[in-house]
Amino acid sequence: MSQFFQIHPENPQVRLIKQAAEVIRNGGVIAYPTDCGYSLGCHLGDKAALDRIRAIRRLDDKHNFTLVCRDLSEISTYARFDNRLYRLLKNNTPGPYTFIFSATSEVPRRLLHPKRKTIGIRIPKSNIVSALLEELGEPIMSVSLILPGETDTMTDPYDIRDTLEHALDLVIDGGYCGIQPTTVVKLDADSIEVIRLGAGDPAPFA
Repeated sequence: MSQFFQIHPENPQVRLIKQAAEVIRNGGVIAYPTDCGYSLGCHLGDKAALDRIRAIRRLDDKHNFTLVCRDLSEISTYARFDNRLYRLLKNNTPGPYTFIFSATSEVPRRLLHPKRKTIGIRIPKSNIVSALLEELGEPIMSVSLILPGETDTMTDPYDIRDTLEHALDLVIDGGYCGIQPTTVVKLDADSIEVIRLGAGDPAPFA
């Protein structure tokens, strides 16, 4: 049965953040709030935890996971981009975007798109996520919490607990955080393409 932490969305309690980070380090799967609904997350490169997330979402091995990162310096470890794209990122993060990049060799192979060797990257605008990433010191491997057969991200932490309490190690209640998905933007040296419209304004990438 999952633990259930009520964490303040503006002033996250340090004690609970430390406990949540420890759950992730120990191989746990968590549900946590972002600026675009709730997500499932686990430790970077933990295959067993990744397989548990795939089972919850009923995902095949071709589904792209996202690395949720603290800041641009952390992104540069896992994604390839030039100065022009850096400036674009700096002006639009943190925020409700998922960016698709060519991946560096630091990204575990099982997280990559199998043909294009790309990776999704996010820097959510969320004090809870920022505090958790700061405590962990590395990205969270993540995917939106959309149940099989549904199209919308789950938004109510109590519903998440009732539905998935035996499949998760921790549910973080950070309150309501919207239902719109992120805007997905593919960024590389040759082109910029908005792949999916969502909560983020696409205009900067037009």
